[in-house]
This record gives sequence, C-alpha cells and structure tokens, in this order.
Amino acid sequence: MHTEGETWVCRSCENEEPRDSQAEAAMETRDGQRNDGPPAVADATQASTETMQEPCPADDCDSDRAYYEMMPKPGGSYEVRLFTCVECGHKWRES
Repeated sequence: MHTEGETWVCRSCENEEPRDSQAEAAMETRDGQRNDGPPAVADATQASTETMQEPCPADDCDSDRAYYEMMPKPGGSYEVRLFTCVECGHKWRES
C-alpha cells in the first residue's frame, strides 16, 4: 500500500482506505523489515558533464545529445547505461 494524500491505496487491487494518524504512529516494522528511507536513485546528470550522441526517445524532443553514466548491474558483470537528455531532462536506460 502507498499513500495518496489522506488515503492509503493498494497497488494490486486499488482498494482505498482513509489514513489514520494515530494508527500510523503506532506502526512498527516486523519480521526483519527495516526502514532504510527512500531508495537511492541514480541520476545520470550528477557530477557528469560528458555527453554523447544519443537521440532522446521523448515524443516532444528532437535532441540528439544526452548525459550518460555507466552503472554495474547488481550481482552481474553487465553494465547499464543511464541517460538524461541535455534539452528536456528525460531519463532512460539501456542495458
């Protein structure tokens, strides 16, 4: 489930329930769960000034330049290229 404003929404069946601040304050993690905060998301524009010729896949952009970053895939020797369009900021990846 995730929150949307003052409502909890199930990602599977889209059932909605109103949020209860007292019940949420009493919630705790269990069974090996832990709260590590939000996941880290790679951003190909962080500390990157190198660009390459790569056409932007966004429908409303005709740029052919993108910032890029190579990221290793967890548990494997393959790499993923992360792109961010220099014109519109659209992000995509290529593995």
